[in-house]
Order: sequence, then C-alpha cells, then structure tokens
Amino acid sequence: MTNPLLCFDDLPLFDQIKPEHVASAVDQLLLDASAALETVTAVEFPARWSAIAGVLDVATEKLGRAWNAVSHLNSVADTPELRAAYNEALPRVTEFSTRLGADERLYAKYKAIDPSTLNLEQRQAHKNAIRNFVLGGAELVGAQRERFAAIQERQADLSQKFSENALDATDAFAYYAAASELTGVPHDVQQTALALAQAEGKEGYKLTLKMPCYLPVMQFADSSTLRQKLYRAYVTRASDQADAENTKFDNSALMSELLSLRLEEATLLGYRNFGELSLVPKMAQSPQHVITFLRDLASRARPFAEQDLADLRAYAAQHLELPDPQPWDWPYVSEKLKEARYAFSEQEVKQYFTAPKVLAGLFKIVETLFDVSIRQDSAPAWNPGVEFYRIERAGVLVGQFYLDPSARTGKRGGAWADDVRTRWLRPDTQQLQTPVAHLVCNFAEGVDGKPALLTHDDVITLFHEFGHGLHILLTQVSERDVSGINGVEWDAVELPSQFMENFCWEWDVLRHMTAHVDTGEPLPRALFDKMLAAKNFQSGLQTLRQIEFSLFDMLLHTVHDPALDLMPLLTQVRSEVAVLPAPTWSRSAHTFSHIFAGGYAAGYYSYKWAEVLSADAYAAFEETMGKEGLPNVQTGRKYRHAILEAGGSRPAMESFKAFRGREPTLDALLRHQGMAGQK
Repeated sequence: MTNPLLCFDDLPLFDQIKPEHVASAVDQLLLDASAALETVTAVEFPARWSAIAGVLDVATEKLGRAWNAVSHLNSVADTPELRAAYNEALPRVTEFSTRLGADERLYAKYKAIDPSTLNLEQRQAHKNAIRNFVLGGAELVGAQRERFAAIQERQADLSQKFSENALDATDAFAYYAAASELTGVPHDVQQTALALAQAEGKEGYKLTLKMPCYLPVMQFADSSTLRQKLYRAYVTRASDQADAENTKFDNSALMSELLSLRLEEATLLGYRNFGELSLVPKMAQSPQHVITFLRDLASRARPFAEQDLADLRAYAAQHLELPDPQPWDWPYVSEKLKEARYAFSEQEVKQYFTAPKVLAGLFKIVETLFDVSIRQDSAPAWNPGVEFYRIERAGVLVGQFYLDPSARTGKRGGAWADDVRTRWLRPDTQQLQTPVAHLVCNFAEGVDGKPALLTHDDVITLFHEFGHGLHILLTQVSERDVSGINGVEWDAVELPSQFMENFCWEWDVLRHMTAHVDTGEPLPRALFDKMLAAKNFQSGLQTLRQIEFSLFDMLLHTVHDPALDLMPLLTQVRSEVAVLPAPTWSRSAHTFSHIFAGGYAAGYYSYKWAEVLSADAYAAFEETMGKEGLPNVQTGRKYRHAILEAGGSRPAMESFKAFRGREPTLDALLRHQGMAGQK
C-alpha cells in the first residue's frame, strides 16, 4: 500500500497516517533530499536561483511537508506509538537540517548567485539564506562544525522531551471531587467533569489541569481548599516540587542542559550569549535594547498594577473574609471584584458566545475587510471535531485551513497556528501552490446537546490565531522562503494576530457573533457596555505578568550561568517586576514551553514588542471608522496589501511604514490598555 506520507498530490491524508508509516517515509524523503543536495553542489551545477530551487527546494519542501504532518499529529493526537515513531525519526531529520544549513558547498553556490538576476522576493530570500548559512554554522570547520551539529541534534531531543513532560504531567493529574466541593463552579464545567468521571466508571467529578477545567475552577469555586489543590498541582507540573509519583516528569535537568547548549552554540558562532544570537534575524537591535524596552514598559504599568492589587486586597478583606489572600485566591477575588464593580460575570457573557455563531461573525468581518469569501470544505482530518474551510477571492481559491477547536487528552495545551504548505510558484511544475494552515485551540466542548460556549477570552484567542492564519493564507508572495509568515522577523510575526484581537471589542462586530445558547437573543448592548468598561480591568497586573516572563527569558539567555539553578534569577525578576508574590515552590518555568520547546527562546518579548505594532496598526482603523461603527473597508484593503500580502518579502518595518506612513509609537498601546496618562 502507498505510504500516505509520500502522497503530495493534494492535502495530507491525516486519516490514513499511522506510526508505522513514519520511518519509511522519512528514510525515503531524506534519501531524495540528500541526493538533491549532492546534485546542486556538484561543481558543474549552475549557481542560479531557479536551478537550485527546481532540484533542492522541491525535495526539501516535500520532506518538510511530511515531517510537519507527523509533528502536527504528535501535538494534536499523541499516542505512545506515534511518539515513539516521532522520536526515532527526529534525530535523522535534525541531522539533515543541520547538515543542509551548514553545507559549505551550498553556501558557496548561494554566494555565487548574482542578486541582480533576482526579482525583489528572491532577493530578500537570498539575503536571508546567506544570513542563515552563517547562523547555521556554514563557516565553522573541523571539530567546531561537528560539535555544532551535535548541539542541534541534542537540542531537538531535549525540546521534544520537555514538551512531552509538560503534556504528560498535565494529563497525569486528576482529582475526583464531590458535588459539595464544587459550589460556584459553572454548570457546564461540572457537567463535563461528571461525564469524564462516568466514562471511567469513577464516582464524583473529574477535575483536570486542562484550561477549560482549571481556569473556571480557579475563578469560580468557592472552596479555597479545592482551589489550592489545583493551583499547587498546576504550578508544580513537570518539576521537582510535583507529587512524588509525578516527579518523573521533572524538566529541571533538561532546562539546564538546553541553556548550556544554547550558550555553547552562540559562542561557537562568535556571540557572547544566546540572546545576541537570537536577535540577529529580529527587529530588536540588541538584548539591552529589549531589556530597556521591557523595563520602560514595566515602569509605566507598575502604578496601575499596584492600584489593581490594592483594590483586590481591599475587596477580599471587606467582602470575602480574606484578610490575607493566597496565590490560589487571586483569580477568585478578581472575578468577584469584577462582578461587583461592573455588575456582570464571565459566565453571563459566555452564554451568548456559542462557537458556531462566533465563527460566523469572525468570517463576516474577515470577508468584509479583506474582500474574500470563506466556505466550508472537506479534507481528511485527525479527529471528527476538526473543521476545514476554503478562502476564495472572486471565485478563485486563495487558501484553505483546518480548525481544531477543542481540548482533549493527547493534545498539547494552548493555541497556535502553523502552515501545512506554503504559497509557492513551484519551480518543478510552474504551477501556483495555494497555502494551507492549521488553527488549533483548546476550548471546552458543548454539553447537554448544546453548542460549545466560549468565554470572551476564548473569542479573543480565536481571533488571535485567525490573524496568524490570515498572514499565512492571504500572502501574495510566490517565493516559498518569504511567503506568508516565512522570513518575517520573529518579533513582528505577532502583529497580525494581536491586530485581530481588537475587533473583539467593537460593538458592531461583536453583536453579529452572539446568540444566547437558550433564547437565541443577541448580546444586549448594556452587557457589552459593562464588558467594555471592564476591558482594562487589571491591565496593569496583566502587563507586568507578560513583562516578567519576557524579562526572565532574556536575562536567562544573556546573564544567567546555565550551570546554576535558574530559580534565583526568576525570584530576582519577580521581585523587580511583579507586585503579586509567588510561592517559593512555584515552578512555572518548568512548563514555559514557548522558550524551551516553542522557538521563543530569547524572543518571548516579541508579544509585547509586536503589541506596539499591532495597536498602532489598529489605530488606523479607529481613525477611519465609519459613522455606523464598522471598520473602514478601504483601510482593510490597505492593511491586507501592506502587511498580509507582503509576508516576509521585505523587512517588517517597511511593511508597517507602507501601511501607516511612519514608524510605530507607543501611544496607541498605552491608550488601548488604559495607561495613556503615564509618561
């Protein structure tokens, strides 16, 4: 039977891919890619962009697509068999990738290409390629080259193991609560927990550390004892502070080794630390540039955060009989204060955001602003809950995407978007390959036969990931390496995602995506006004939390000695930035997958950095908003053309200036977050 991982005619055959297919497909594709590398590096092979692409890029693109399919399944449908197959193939894929990026013969071919023979897209891709060869170790020789390759392989193994430990530690926890312990917990959360317990033949309600369960318990459970139990389990996951039976998932040693290897990699390439190396392809100029940016933002946010905390303490003491709130009490106190101050609850709002209605509203704003149409489509998928759609313009296919909305066992937590294949004018067929993307979330499923209900935060998350999807899908760039999000600076790649979040606060957008789960009535304007009034509730605390993560990440990769325990550094950063104290046994860094397994090492600051860009970009829509309160269509077309269609074909600052006519300022971000008064 044909191996489904070797079928590239159309979309991946996700419903047919099995663990036993992985090794043979990877073997074949690695052989093909290695042969292509030997072909293009032969002395007689011409140093021409199109010639190299027609042989090497075609082979490596197939390898990448197949491996991406395996990696994706490993993230959304993890099984022991698939994990074993993935881990067996990972070192070989990593070895080839490292060898390709460091091949001095190929590097010489690229250096011999005359840039004047290239179009603008190819010129940017060529410039990036030369830089990436240097960062990939192509100028290293002898023992240094061998060591560099070994470091890459080991880092890949460690990152994968970190991710597995975080997932396994999350899945390993279960607490079967009695009904009496769940006072205050929303009905739909209780029903899901009851169904989980019954499916296992257990008594009570199964509580887990997955976000659709964990967060509402922390926000709404009246039992401080229950909140403490879940909180302790959550913040000690994958660490030495976990329960005895779960310390096998401890990530401490992996983190230390990863940091040591990153420092060694940076040193081999001539940099003082990994932070410097990480920033070479980014917008930020230096680690100090980032640190100054973060500390400046922290100083602006701190007075607001201190006021947030004072309000919480006063409310807890006066109304909840909590004179000394503990870390597991803060989400509960926050929710109670929010309800009291703004006279609404998240649970009240949630009843209006049914998943199908939200999705229809999201599609409507995208179709209106960006002149496209979104239609249901069909494709082989990895789970019955996965949906598939196509985007068209004037009846012509632009791109397609999978939407996997629900949390489940074996699926990595969080939300993300990535590409299945990139828009590319294929050099082997001269046919235009349309882009395909994954959009993955972890929302609660519907209960009692009703559609899934989303919190407003869930709606924001969906819009965020769809922003990434639009960046992948609406590109008009035909050169693979700078198409969509490819080639976009890491600290600018969050611009389109954070930009889309703003629409979740526009009445004339939001009202079209609401319908009460029982009555079908749209969200009342009075309730929306309360939500809007509460928009910046605790924005100071939230800003400092993101800065805490970002500053810790950058200092970890610049001044920290990997041979030492990282907890003192985290404690130091918390004492500098945070106003909410964390317990000494909290180990949030041990599941900080963004920097240890997700590509954000010395780059987590990108979220705040890109927020400046996205807020300023959205200000253009605010400035041109129509009388009826709907975003201006012409501004949408301009944004699509300048930002989304351009992809990575030019520096992000050029794209931003093409849209705004100037460089970004901090004003819009501070205004959006209710902190505009701070100098």
